[in-house]
Formats: sequence, C-alpha cells, structure tokens
Amino acid sequence: MRRVCFQLQVKPERLEEYVLRHRQVWPEMLRALKNAGWHNYSLFLRPDGLLIGYFETESLEAAQAAMEAEDVNARWQAEMAEFFVDLDGARPDTGFVELTEVFHLEDQLADVEQN
Repeated sequence: MRRVCFQLQVKPERLEEYVLRHRQVWPEMLRALKNAGWHNYSLFLRPDGLLIGYFETESLEAAQAAMEAEDVNARWQAEMAEFFVDLDGARPDTGFVELTEVFHLEDQLADVEQN
C-alpha cells in the first residue's frame, strides 16, 4: 500500500467555509473515494490555510483515474477549486503538491527487527 501525502493552500478568507464543507462531504463523494481506492484519507488544516492531506492507495495514478470517471468528483472539484490558491487551472485532486516521505516508523522497525 502506497502512502501519499500532499499539500495545498486554502485561501485564508475561506477557511471557515472550507472546514464546514468538509464536515458534510456528499455521501456519493465519500463512496466514490472509497471505491476508487483512497483509504485512510485525512485532511489537516493549519490556521494560515496550509492544507496537508494523507491517504493510502495501491496506486495514485489508478486512484486518480477512478475518480476522474466519477461525475460526482467533477462536481465536487469544481466547487472546491475556488477555495485554493496557486492551482493554475488544475483541479485540487490533481493540482496538489505531493510530499516526499522521509521516515516511516513501521518500515524502519521492520528493518531493525530483521537484522
């Protein structure tokens, strides 16, 4: 399972509404994410609008492609795009900056226990 971490920047003046929208994500969108392979998906928001997302998936490309085929995703991304800065025309689900993982406790413990 691949761990994916990403960042986006929410407009500071839209933070409260962004949080409210994510308290009641459309049930159809929730099911689409699960069916597309977005597992253990979380979003974390800093007071200045820095958004960090994390999920696990077999394949980022396959998970994104599966969501691309979902009508609900196009509607959700169109509504959410206005909350972000620096997307340069990309949708939030494809315009994020992926972060490089530099440490994972379980991986290192497994290596130590094998030696």
